Amino acid sequence: MTKLSRRKFLTYVGTGVAAITVASSGITPLTGQAVASTKTTKKSNTKGKGLDFKAIEPSDKDELLLPKGYQYDVVAAYGDTINKQGDTFGFNNDLTVYFPIKDSSDHGLLWVNHEYSSDVFVTGPKNGDTYSKEQIEKILYVQGGSIIEVKKEKGKWKMMTDSKYARRITGLTPISLTGPAAGTHAVSGAKKVQGTFANCSGGKTLWNTVLTCEENFERTCEDASLNETHYGWVVEIDPFDSNFTVRKHTALGRFHHENTAMGLSKDNRVVVYMGDDVKDACVYKFISNGKYNEKDGTKNAKLLEDGTLYAANFAKGTWLPLTMESFEEKVNEMKEEGKLTEEDQALINKITSLADILVHTHEVAIFLGATPTDRPEDVEIHPKDQTIYIAHTNNSDHGNIHGHITKIIEKEDDLGSPTFDFEIFAAGGRQSGFSAPDNLTFDDDGNLWTVTDISSSKLNKDAFQAFKNNGVFVIPTSGKDGGVAFQFASAPVEAELTGPFFTPNEKTLFLSVQHPGEETEDKNKPTSMWPHRKGDTIPRPAVVAITGFKGGK
Repeated sequence: MTKLSRRKFLTYVGTGVAAITVASSGITPLTGQAVASTKTTKKSNTKGKGLDFKAIEPSDKDELLLPKGYQYDVVAAYGDTINKQGDTFGFNNDLTVYFPIKDSSDHGLLWVNHEYSSDVFVTGPKNGDTYSKEQIEKILYVQGGSIIEVKKEKGKWKMMTDSKYARRITGLTPISLTGPAAGTHAVSGAKKVQGTFANCSGGKTLWNTVLTCEENFERTCEDASLNETHYGWVVEIDPFDSNFTVRKHTALGRFHHENTAMGLSKDNRVVVYMGDDVKDACVYKFISNGKYNEKDGTKNAKLLEDGTLYAANFAKGTWLPLTMESFEEKVNEMKEEGKLTEEDQALINKITSLADILVHTHEVAIFLGATPTDRPEDVEIHPKDQTIYIAHTNNSDHGNIHGHITKIIEKEDDLGSPTFDFEIFAAGGRQSGFSAPDNLTFDDDGNLWTVTDISSSKLNKDAFQAFKNNGVFVIPTSGKDGGVAFQFASAPVEAELTGPFFTPNEKTLFLSVQHPGEETEDKNKPTSMWPHRKGDTIPRPAVVAITGFKGGK
């Protein structure tokens, strides 16, 4: 008798509530297998790099561990000088995006996000309940993003500190607002705001700029006494052109943005998928009113200023437009049915225009019937079939301890479709060997690469003990190993691996090592010393370039 695997059982259960409940539980599999596969993967396409590695075992070592035959170079770490002006690499690097110079996979610019600061390693503690002016400036400076020039010479990747492109975008940089909320009462009349921070993930546009996402912005807003409505947006930067106006696109909504994934509808409109990294949050997509024209280059950025933002209702498989028309229709419907609550009325009092909807995106989405989900973080578009993959990291409030990866299938494979279906592609837990999926990326063969985000305070404890340190996992999306996770990397102590991004020839994988030693309480007694560089007295978040891939183009 053929054993029924847990993954196939989930497929048989279907895509309704029952499937989500089983997928979220982290229960042992029907076969009894309790770890991720450690067999050697086989490449399915000689054109791409495939998966020619023997999966590693979980580890709790203070090292970045890779399969045999792979190695990494530390390209830039916190505090490193990045240019002749003396700018330094920020703290807690996350997203990486590679931009080739002259189409090279060995020489280019690297955009890197910087998500948050640290009292222990960056500023020192507060004086009572407040930071000093100098501390606040440091907090704002170490967040945002870095543009660095990187080059592979004699088999090693390094940062070019004499670069004419290298610069910082920080919490101190003047940034313009675009779209429906710019200059309105919803943002206190602002057309320009101070800085970007809490930069988690993001994405690359079709016109070769970067979209960086502001996620958990509240703490820095409070510390620096800044207007919260000026943060929680998607920010666009052109790494090659310092004259390109850095801008926050209000048409994409304001919430705890994790990332963006950009594609085209069948009628050539720009579509941007986005997740909201909090418990019981929604999945969104934006569709531009105008159509993409490759010849327009960065002028296409205007497309992100005019369009419709939608939120997903998974139960009905529909994308709900977040517009004044739909909002007013819902209000009238609930009034007629006598269902308005005090909370509803409080929201109604806030919403007088599209600008208000975009500033209060989550509240409006829930009011209109969008589905609250389990921390929808990274969203990515499959390069072969246009399906959408979402890392639902976890939600302990509902017993979804280990999270899962959801797959959306748009009707007729059209990213502009108003309807969709979905399924649970992979569930975190002992049976799969990974927990808390976070950033995602695809290689050209359609294999899904995911990093994990088990909270540093929970690593190697209780329900998370079996997974040891955070890691990188590769999950084929088709074939006999479809849905099976293979561990490619293990992070240093208390670190999280983030922002995986391949060079065009897929011979290098850029990866951020974020917050090693995060649980350190005494700077003189760090719990990690990664990257173990001579002269360092503290652990340093850093970006690495991983090589050893046998394939490539």
